[in-house]
Amino acid sequence: MRPDALGEPSWRAAAAAHAERADALTAVWRQAHDAGRKHAIEDFLFTYYPTRPGQLRRWHPGPGVVLEVAPDDERLGWRWYRRVETAGGAGVTLDVEAFVAARGETVRYVRSLVGATASRPGTFGCFGLHEWAMVYQDAEKGRDHRHPLPLRLGGSGTDAVVESHRITCSHIDAFRFFTPEARDRNQLRPTRERQVAMEQPGCLHANMDLYKWCLKLGPAAPGDLLLDAFELARDIRYTDMQASPYDVTSYGLESLAIETPEGKAEYVRRQRQFAERAQTLRRRLLVLCEALPA
Repeated sequence: MRPDALGEPSWRAAAAAHAERADALTAVWRQAHDAGRKHAIEDFLFTYYPTRPGQLRRWHPGPGVVLEVAPDDERLGWRWYRRVETAGGAGVTLDVEAFVAARGETVRYVRSLVGATASRPGTFGCFGLHEWAMVYQDAEKGRDHRHPLPLRLGGSGTDAVVESHRITCSHIDAFRFFTPEARDRNQLRPTRERQVAMEQPGCLHANMDLYKWCLKLGPAAPGDLLLDAFELARDIRYTDMQASPYDVTSYGLESLAIETPEGKAEYVRRQRQFAERAQTLRRRLLVLCEALPA
């Protein structure tokens, strides 16, 4: 019997608060989606990271927490949960052994990548030029842009920014979208095989990816950790697009002109703030991974 189980009124209140927070965080995207409109900024959070608001609304307590439930509660049938007996009757908890048996490789990889990234100092001189490199010479070659937005400086102006700056992108999942003409301009050569060795905590995309790693850990990731990671990814995504070559004023946003000294300074200020938030999430993810002995 488990006398330390979380009573149903308590955990249901936590689950309801979680769903309410998830709804608030996804409200902009859901409004656009329900109206059949694309959202050039927030679509990324639901396509590159394939998930849906319903998945974010589902609350999980994380490993080691027992919930008192009614005998017919749907959680008794959820994947990777198991029934236990509590002082109040039926209970349910994450089946850590079954989860690790199925997802052990994922747990090990997340622990390795997140731990290695957390151990390094951040670098803050990239100025978001990865987005510029993704459209470099597109206009000249007659190619379509990645997003249905005009280029703030036009094609030639965008290319001039790329050509006048030093590009130092360390993130493979940004680098792989560089145009062919931009790839040799990058001073680094990130690869999937070297991701653990190269990822660093100043990188906006590495910090957004903390949301991906929470998704990969599924029901093992406590609800507050998942939504904190999503909120960070959403905040970073807005800065990522404001600092990009695209004109985002149609979304009521000011562009972050990284081609100017003032724009660079503001980009680095935000980048450092995001890095601090991300390092806190990395520490929490590592604690979670330690609770999943893989």
